[in-house]
Amino acid sequence: MELLCRCIEQAARRSGYDLEEARRAGIQLMVSPVLQTGPHCLLLIEPDVFYTHVFSLLGLNAHGREWYVTYHASTVSFAEKAKKGPGWLWLEGEPLNVFGLPRSRMDSFSICGLNGPYRFAFSNAKGETAPNDPAAHLLAELPSDEFTSAADAIRAANQTLWRGKLPSPIKLLQLDDFDIADLVADHLEDQRSWMSAGFIGDGKAAESILHAMDRLNVGPWQGWVRRTTDLFWRMEKGRIVPLRLQDNALRAAAPSSFEVKFQPDNIAAALRQRAIVPSLYTVFLVTSILPGVRALGGCRQAIYYPLMRYLTAVGLQQSGNFDLLTELRGDDRPGLWGHRVLKPAGGYPFQELFGEAPMPFSEYAEMPLVQSSGDLASFTGDPIWAHLSEQIASEVITSGSVEWQWSGL
Repeated sequence: MELLCRCIEQAARRSGYDLEEARRAGIQLMVSPVLQTGPHCLLLIEPDVFYTHVFSLLGLNAHGREWYVTYHASTVSFAEKAKKGPGWLWLEGEPLNVFGLPRSRMDSFSICGLNGPYRFAFSNAKGETAPNDPAAHLLAELPSDEFTSAADAIRAANQTLWRGKLPSPIKLLQLDDFDIADLVADHLEDQRSWMSAGFIGDGKAAESILHAMDRLNVGPWQGWVRRTTDLFWRMEKGRIVPLRLQDNALRAAAPSSFEVKFQPDNIAAALRQRAIVPSLYTVFLVTSILPGVRALGGCRQAIYYPLMRYLTAVGLQQSGNFDLLTELRGDDRPGLWGHRVLKPAGGYPFQELFGEAPMPFSEYAEMPLVQSSGDLASFTGDPIWAHLSEQIASEVITSGSVEWQWSGL
C-alpha cells in the first residue's frame, strides 16, 4: 500500500498538481482504498467512459472525497472492434478517426506505444479534419500539442475536459501502464518484498500461477482469464508482443529476438526502460490484490478479478507466504461492478459537456438501477456469460467452488 500511495503521488505531480495536493491523493487512497479500473484509455467524451465517471463521481461526492483515482488500460489497440476503440469517436452519428491514422496503424499498434507524434484530428472517411460542428468544437477545446504516444494525448485531453467542463471540484488522477510498470519495478527492487523474493524468486510461484491459469482455461471457467502473455508484454516499435516464461527467462516469439532473465533486477530494469509493461494480471496484483484496494470494473471483471485473486492464492501457497494468504482471505468485497452501471438510453456526452442545459448529476443519483443501467446487454448478450450461466445451472460451478473462495462474497 505504501508503494502504491507513492506511485499515486508521483502520478499526481506529473499531472500538474502540487506537492501537498499529491500527498492528499495518496492519503485518500490509504483511508478509502477504492480504484476505478473499468474503462480502457478512452476519451472522456466516449459514452462508456463518461457515464462510468459520472457514476463514480456520485459516490465520491456522497462521501466527501477530493480525488478520483482511476487506472485505464493502455495496452490496447486503436481499433478494438469495427469503428470502436481509442482511435474512434462517434459524433453526430458519424465515426471519426481520433488521430487521423491510416488503417495499417490502427489494427496492430498499441496506444501505449512510444512511436508518435500523435495529435488530435477527428477526421472522417474522406480524411476531412473535424467535419461537423461538434468535432470542430471539441478539437478547439483539446490540446493542439504533439504527443509521443496516443495514451499520453488521451490523458492530457481528459484532464483538459475534466478541469474545464465538469461541474465538480473532485480532482481526476489517471494511472496508466507506465505508472504501473514503475510500481512493479519498485516492488522488485525491494529484496524483502513478496514480488521480488516470492513471486519471481526462483520462478516457481510464477510458474504455479501460469499453470493454474492454464487449468482454468480447460475447465468450466474457460475464457475468463486468458494466458495471452506471461505476466508482462514486450513493447516493440509501437506494438505489444506476447512473452513466454521458459527456462527462467521471458522470451518473445520470432521474428523478435527479445529475451530478459526472469530475475527481479532484470525485470525491474526492463520495466524502467519501457522494454516491457505489466500484463493485466500483474497490474491488478500491485494495484489491488496485494495492497487490499477495492477494484470497480466491468461486467467481465466481476468474474475474472476474483479468479485473479485465486491465482494469487495459488502463488502464495507455492511460496509459503501464509501470512499474506490469511490477509487476502479477509478482504471484504474486494471487487465490485462499477463500469456501465450508469448507462442512460440515448446518452450523449457531448451534450452533457457542451450543451446549454445538461442534466444535473443529481438527477442520475435519483435513478433506480433498473432505469440507469440500460438493457444490461454486456451481461445478457455476452456468450461467455451465457456459458457461465449454464455451468451454474448444472451446478458444475457453485458458490463453494474452490476458484470462487477468493471473491470476498
